[in-house]
Amino acid sequence: MSENKISFIKYLPRHPELIHAPYIPEMDFYTAIRLGDIKKVRKLCKDEAFHEKEGLGILSDDKLRNMKYHFVISTALVARQCIEGGLSLSEAYSMSDYYINSADKASSIMKISELHDEMAIAYATRMRKLPKEYIYSRPVSEAIEYILEHLDTRITISDLCEQTGLSASYLSRIFKKETGMTVTDYVLDKKLETAKNMLDYSNLTITQIAHTLAFPSQSYFTKVFRERFGVTPGRYRRQGSIRNSQDQLRED
Repeated sequence: MSENKISFIKYLPRHPELIHAPYIPEMDFYTAIRLGDIKKVRKLCKDEAFHEKEGLGILSDDKLRNMKYHFVISTALVARQCIEGGLSLSEAYSMSDYYINSADKASSIMKISELHDEMAIAYATRMRKLPKEYIYSRPVSEAIEYILEHLDTRITISDLCEQTGLSASYLSRIFKKETGMTVTDYVLDKKLETAKNMLDYSNLTITQIAHTLAFPSQSYFTKVFRERFGVTPGRYRRQGSIRNSQDQLRED
């Protein structure tokens, strides 16, 4: 897993049947993290250890690997909740990458369980420190959730209006007021951050990434990526390879 890390979005459980834990208690847990309720998160972790949760599906016959898979799913859901609550995509990615990589190296189920509590509390602590203005209204939260779920499509304001039940003018106004960005700029921003993450942690070609994220063309993707990050996607990936090689030499 650590050699093939990709955007946490790829780990999101698109097939609900893979997760069998009770829905309401789980959402209570994720909501507490999103709201930065550290005390409640600590209590929920103490009340039921991660490795003892009821209803966890069997994703692997190997018990340790099974817990690692569930850890990845839980971390992805936590990261998703925090992004919707205002945490930047890049910071959410960095945290999830760190904890998923740590879980991949864990040698026991108990260690994974302890790491899960550490991860949950770390996210809750970070959310608690976010400025209050990042707590979005229900319509804006719904719009953001839709955007994050459909980064592989061409997202329009009409799609978001249908999702939230609001008019285009009103949704556009409150979205800009709460996020500081237009819907179009926000969608592009999240697609570019995801593309950056995919360049770091996947073997997809630049053309494949542009296609996966529904950019009109590779040339357009390259243009907006360079405007945002100051380098082309290809140069960014090469720089990352150099950094990784240098890190590996230091470790050796």
